[in-house]
Amino acid sequence: MIIGVPKEIKNKENRVGMVVGGVRALSQAGHKVIVQSNAGQGVGIADEDYRKAGATLVGSAKEVYDKADMIVKVKEPLPEEYLLLRENQILYTYLHLAADERLTKALMERKIVGIAYETIQPADGSLPLLAPMSAVAGRMATQIGATYLQHDHGGKGLLLGGVTGVDRARVTILGGGVVGINAAKMAVGLGASVTILDVNMNRLDYLSDVFGNEITTLYSNSEQIEKSVIQADLVIGAILVPGAKAPKLVTRDVISKMQPGGVVVDVAVDQGGSVETCRPTSHEHPTYTVDGVVHYAVPNMPGAVPRTSTYALTNVTQKYALMIANLGWKEAVQKDDALRKGVNILNGKVSYKQVAEDLGLPYEPVRF
Repeated sequence: MIIGVPKEIKNKENRVGMVVGGVRALSQAGHKVIVQSNAGQGVGIADEDYRKAGATLVGSAKEVYDKADMIVKVKEPLPEEYLLLRENQILYTYLHLAADERLTKALMERKIVGIAYETIQPADGSLPLLAPMSAVAGRMATQIGATYLQHDHGGKGLLLGGVTGVDRARVTILGGGVVGINAAKMAVGLGASVTILDVNMNRLDYLSDVFGNEITTLYSNSEQIEKSVIQADLVIGAILVPGAKAPKLVTRDVISKMQPGGVVVDVAVDQGGSVETCRPTSHEHPTYTVDGVVHYAVPNMPGAVPRTSTYALTNVTQKYALMIANLGWKEAVQKDDALRKGVNILNGKVSYKQVAEDLGLPYEPVRF
């Protein structure tokens, strides 16, 4: 199989879909890997490093797409990349289709095989290809929130952990999954007063066991959310429904009741966001203010730390890339139920039920 690795073009996106180790593994398995020149520049991987591992370097994205049977990326294609895709080409990347009808319809029209990292799911319910980026984003959310609480960044002028004789900042985290627990680790480490809300009592028990009295756990309902958000200095949205739009848990009315200079960091914005007032921003222009509250809603947060996030991501994506290349996508998904759940677009149809329901599009399960 010919595998193509184009350079990412999303704003300030410096990650790359494959590192040197992945190129070497695929090459040794008898496959050809084509990498766009400078694709790894943002993570410190030189073209020559790829070449030594067995890759062929090309000068343009078009050359990659024209020649490759499978495209391995980090982020979803942007409109200028849509026409580069061709029928039956495998696209293996993050897609987050439930929040992007235009992209979904474009991939349907191109009749590609769309395999989404974020919905590959083993029987235990975990999301192994999403987890490392969720961990990065969760840790970043606290760092970013702490920065924007500074007065020079539009915040209240609070130090997250306070100092002796002065109150600590109050951090409310919506969701106790991978994003939430990593955000909490950072916030507790910095000395903040932390509250986590979740609807899963088993998860809340686990968080209480991990953190003890260093956090407050609350069962998530509209009353608790409103109370916790209004009292918070920093709100971190960490909600995930696999493959689906994030539920809107925080209304504009609740945001308007926060104190001016409060900060919202919505990690769920790539799935539509869990805060009504959130809309996607970019690393170049990451924030805006609504009712005096600073909003940070960058969909590709881990792109700001590309070295850490690229290696964390490719540690878990390489396994399936090799499986697809060795077996072909049909045999691979027949043999691996987790990978089958990753197929979101097939034969011009939506093949992941939650995406189809959220976008009001016909659903057709994966068939052979």
